[in-house]
Order: sequence, then C-alpha cells, then structure tokens
Amino acid sequence: MKKFFKILLLVFLIAALGFSGKYIIDSNSKSPIVFTTEKAFKTSIEEKTVATGKVIPEDEVAIKPQISGIIEKIYVEEGVPVKTGDLIAKIKVVPNEQSLNSARGRVRNAQIVLNNSKIEFDRNKALFDKGVISSRDFNTIELQYNQAKQDLSNSQSDLQIIRKGSAGGSSTANTNIRATVSGTILEIPVKEGDQVIESNNFNEGTTIAKIADLNKMIFEGKVDEAEVNKLKIDMPLKVSLGAIRDKEFDAKLKFIAPKGNEEQGAVQFKIEGEVFLDKSHFIRAGYSANASIVLDTKNDVLAIKEALLQFDKETEGPYVEIKVGEQEFERKDVEIGLSDGINVEILSGVTEDDEIKVWNKTEPVKIEDKGDEDEE
Repeated sequence: MKKFFKILLLVFLIAALGFSGKYIIDSNSKSPIVFTTEKAFKTSIEEKTVATGKVIPEDEVAIKPQISGIIEKIYVEEGVPVKTGDLIAKIKVVPNEQSLNSARGRVRNAQIVLNNSKIEFDRNKALFDKGVISSRDFNTIELQYNQAKQDLSNSQSDLQIIRKGSAGGSSTANTNIRATVSGTILEIPVKEGDQVIESNNFNEGTTIAKIADLNKMIFEGKVDEAEVNKLKIDMPLKVSLGAIRDKEFDAKLKFIAPKGNEEQGAVQFKIEGEVFLDKSHFIRAGYSANASIVLDTKNDVLAIKEALLQFDKETEGPYVEIKVGEQEFERKDVEIGLSDGINVEILSGVTEDDEIKVWNKTEPVKIEDKGDEDEE
C-alpha cells in the first residue's frame, strides 16, 4: 500500500512540474509588446526635391585695363554703388625700354624722310611755278611730302602712347579705368602699387574690379540625375538662405544644364533659377541657399504613414500587416505611389477600414529606482 501511495505521489509531482513548465514556456513565448494600429486616410501628397547651391548676381562684369602698368590710385571701395563711366582706378604707365627705343628710332627715321621730302617739294614747287615741270609731276612730289608728314605724326603718336598710355598726352582713354556698367563693386582684387596686364588676344588681363547689379539675383545649384528628368523650365522654386532665417523667396527655374558632371560617384546637373527679391532684405552675393522644387502633386488620395510599410527581404516588395483578431495580424501586399517622405500613396491592397499594425513599436525600457541603494 505504501508503495502505491509513493507511486501516486510521484506521478502527481511529475504532472505538476509539467504543467508549471508548460505555463512558463507559454508565458515567455508571448510577445511583451502590445501592438497598436492605425488606419489609412485621405490627404494631399507633394513629391519634392532639394537642390543645394548659392545665390549669385545674374550678371557680373570684370573690369580689366587696356594697357599694362602699375596701379597708381584706387578711387572706390568694395560695396560702393557706381554708375557707368565712374572712375575706379588710375594706372601709371611703365614703358618697355625696347619698345620705347624702337618708337624713338621710328620718329627719327620719319623726320629724316620728311626733311628730304621737303627739300624735293620746295625745289619742284619753284620749277612748277616757272612752268618747267608739269602739274602731274608736281602733284606726285607733293603727295610724297604729305605722306612723309603723316608718317612722322603717326610715329610721334606711337611714341606718346608707349610713354604715357595714350596719344596726344591725354591719359583719359587708357590709364583711367572706368566702370563699364552700373551696379555695386563686389570685389577689388588689386591694391595700389600692383602691376597689371592689359587684356588682349593672348591674355585675359588683370581684373581690377568686379561689378554686379545686386537687385537681379539667381539661384545656382545642382540636382541628381535621378531627378533632373522631372524638372521643367519655369517650374516654381522656394529658395531659403542660410543667412536669413524663417524666410523663403519665390523663384522660377530658367536653366537646366544639358551636360552633367560626376561628383563623388554621382552625376550632378547644374540648374539656375531667377529669384524674386523684396526690398526688406539685402541679399549679398554668394549666400548659401537651398531650393525646394515640387516635382509632382496629388490631391485627396488614400495614404498611410510611410513608417507602417515593411519590405520583403527577397522580393523587396512593400507590404503591411492587417489586424484580423486580438493582437493577430496577417500580411497584405500593397502597391504604393507618390511619397513625400512622411506619407505614401496607396494604390491598392488597403482600404480606409483596415487596421494596420504599427510594426516598429519598441518595448518601453524600465528604469529601476536605485535611490535606496545609493543611500546605502
């Protein structure tokens, strides 16, 4: 009898242990997270892209000298408005010794030829007056004499240009550097005493000043090749400047580069947009800027939060999980459309009545109060 009771007790203990183990396993297998759900909704979605760049003047003119020399005097400062014809700087001409010596030699040669032509002219004029020579012969001698005088005048002018920068002793044309357009002096990259080189067919010359109209500004930026096909001329832009907070300027796209440049492995295309300024803000050339461009817009479409989407590891297709019972969900493949980075358009697979699982919810972290332990 005792043996029977021992066996019965042993069976009871084994059953109790089995029940307890199953309870613990089932409890641990349940997810500690209680998933919430959200529904699809109707909204408007705008697909945007942002181009980074800067704001620069529409037209910027570089003022260059017509003659080489040394900056003798600068009459303006950066940031000063100027009008066409205003004096910017004056150049002191430093003639080349070889060119100067050649010019002097040409003057002397022209003087010798003129002296000889005058002698011939005077002698033939006397003969012409007496009727010894014909009018035709005298006219030829007179022409040679006049040409000799003109050659001397030309060589003297050349010498004057080499010595002083202009003919006739007037330095207004070449040595006085004047503004060719109206605007604001953006930059004066030279200082008094600097040597400058004239602009010619073989050299672009030294820039003495840069002038631009700051009332006409453009946005210059770059967009990725994946988005450049969606751009069209005259598309509206919203330009925000790093130097002016909480202000957006309207702009209009007016140029898209036909050729892209590779930068850090990605092909970028240059764009330009006309910026519409207002009188309440002074915009300086070179401000960093971002241009927001609306690529596509859809109104009153069915959408969900993009965070609710999941993607199949193999097919990379999007899907969501729809509630079918208490904390029970089943997968539903969806077709998506336009996205603004927060909401995404749903073309098929979900209705407004479906409850969609918020799958990326995390379990709140429990922080134990260690105040008592610290006190101990």
